[in-house]
Amino acid sequence: MPKRCFIITGTSKGMGEALSRTMLDRGDTVYGISRSEAAETLAQRPGYIHTRFDLMQTAHIDRMLCSILQQIDPDEYEMICLVNNAAMLEPLKLVEDMLPEEVTANIQISLIAPMILTSVFIRDTRGWEIRKKVVQITSGSGSAANPAMSVYSTAKAGLNMFTRCAGTELSDRVEVIAVDPGMVDTPMQAIARNKNAEDFALSVYFEQAYQAGQLKKPDELAEHLARIIDARLESGRVLTYLENE
Repeated sequence: MPKRCFIITGTSKGMGEALSRTMLDRGDTVYGISRSEAAETLAQRPGYIHTRFDLMQTAHIDRMLCSILQQIDPDEYEMICLVNNAAMLEPLKLVEDMLPEEVTANIQISLIAPMILTSVFIRDTRGWEIRKKVVQITSGSGSAANPAMSVYSTAKAGLNMFTRCAGTELSDRVEVIAVDPGMVDTPMQAIARNKNAEDFALSVYFEQAYQAGQLKKPDELAEHLARIIDARLESGRVLTYLENE
């Protein structure tokens, strides 16, 4: 398989870490971004390059991503792919209980950062004569009005619309898609199910799904995402896990 290059956010744990391992196992190069140090499973792997960066610092994302792209020689790869995986689940609160700083942090990480990363990625690879793809990790919450999830759901709904808008502009130049992976056993899921039910009523639902074994394993999802990345798709599509890639 031809060598590919990935830029993946949120690689310190969960889906981002699993996807990074999967791509490295395939012989690809991965530039990981997270606000903490590289995961132990990735730190010493050949082909993994880590950037420690807090995506809440949206004013500096342009410079950070430009620095990564300058390290990449497009002649070495047949494809480059940006995966916007990092997101913030909280605040899981009723609207009247949310703090302004909580709302700001969530929207910066979950929506503004992916929008800027996508824009810079497309702009700075414009002259690269290789396949280019952007994958936004979205959620079913982007189309569901659930109590105490208004900020997260709004961010994901915005990411879905941004993906569709980008698709109308990019045509065949860059594949920009969003993928809803369904329920995955990640630290974010643990946060949801461990919330006090009096504060977050849906915690019972998340706990039941976990106890019933309904959550996908991150490695399972990573393999599925790898197949979606391999497939050539119309730019602007928003996929669910169950859709054929």
